[in-house]
Amino acid sequence: MSEVAAAFRELYGYEPDGVWAAPGRVNLIGEYTDFNEGFVMPLALPHTAVAAMSRRADGVLRIHSADIEGPVVELRADELEPLSGAGWAAYPAGVVWALRQAGHEVTGVDIHLTSTVPTGAGLSSSAALEVVTGLALRDAFQLPLSMEELASIAQRAENDFVGVPCGIMDQTASACCTEGHVLHLDAQNLSRRQIPFDLPAHGLRLLVVDTRVKHALGDGAYAERRAGCEQGARDLGVRTLREIPFAQLDSALGQLSSPTVRDYVRHVVSDNERVERVAALLSAGDVRGVGPVLTAGHASLRDDLRVSCAELDLVVSTAVSSGALGARMTGGGFGGSAIVLVEEAGMGPVTKALVTAFEGAGLTRPRVFEAVPSQGARRVG
Repeated sequence: MSEVAAAFRELYGYEPDGVWAAPGRVNLIGEYTDFNEGFVMPLALPHTAVAAMSRRADGVLRIHSADIEGPVVELRADELEPLSGAGWAAYPAGVVWALRQAGHEVTGVDIHLTSTVPTGAGLSSSAALEVVTGLALRDAFQLPLSMEELASIAQRAENDFVGVPCGIMDQTASACCTEGHVLHLDAQNLSRRQIPFDLPAHGLRLLVVDTRVKHALGDGAYAERRAGCEQGARDLGVRTLREIPFAQLDSALGQLSSPTVRDYVRHVVSDNERVERVAALLSAGDVRGVGPVLTAGHASLRDDLRVSCAELDLVVSTAVSSGALGARMTGGGFGGSAIVLVEEAGMGPVTKALVTAFEGAGLTRPRVFEAVPSQGARRVG
């Protein structure tokens, strides 16, 4: 992390107060469930957003990214306005805004950022940026905030300042995951349980397959799915779809007149059940049993929620036919990434089959790497 501090020094002419890191995440199971107050099960990746930061007392924000061409973005803390079109700088600026809205005195900051989290891959590069900014601000201004509270601040920045109606999973995963575990998160009460996830001990690996595509359809589709889920809850007379037990799913579906809303409800309620099934399998040591649950989750995302795409479907079908235990898209969909659970000996053959399939379809070679459960946000310098 010394390179980030050195870049800060070259940029601003003095030493930063410190250096912080926050990871991206991949979600094992539980998609589009967090904003329905359901269950999710993410793990942090080794890929991180890193921030070198120093506090200021004059109300000025100077924000720079090593990954985006352009000069330092200069803003004023007391002039920040939601949905103001600040581009990429809206993510860190939004955290400053959210902290100030919550009553915390943030009087300005110099920050230099860089990230190894792939953008556009459904691996929460934006949440990593928000969380690392929030953690750095917390430490620099000695704010009395827990990691859970930081995650909520980061979510508010994305929801209200940037204008993306995401749930709480991404920010909580970046802030609160621990090395060697998946995080079982109940989005209703934010209770967390760390479940051991030592795949090598079972002779297994989890691969992330970045399709390197992002379809424009995904831009407004997340908000449309969220609105459809909220409509389903209203039609069923419940506050959120979390209140529909899986055992009562068929009865609930029979009460819905809209085929689209019915499909969305089926996905959310069944995916909540899949998260609980995976948690039980992992706790019982039956890690291989997780594979078919992942594949079933993909079918639900493809057929009921309709957020998959040809490239993601190609990953899943190719991986499973090449011997993978299971696979599914992960993240918001319409491109981005899929995950593949494989035997250790199958990593090479499955990866080769995926590359061959993409080349045969005239697609850009996918990026394939291992998902290693890693530590959440922390100070690193």
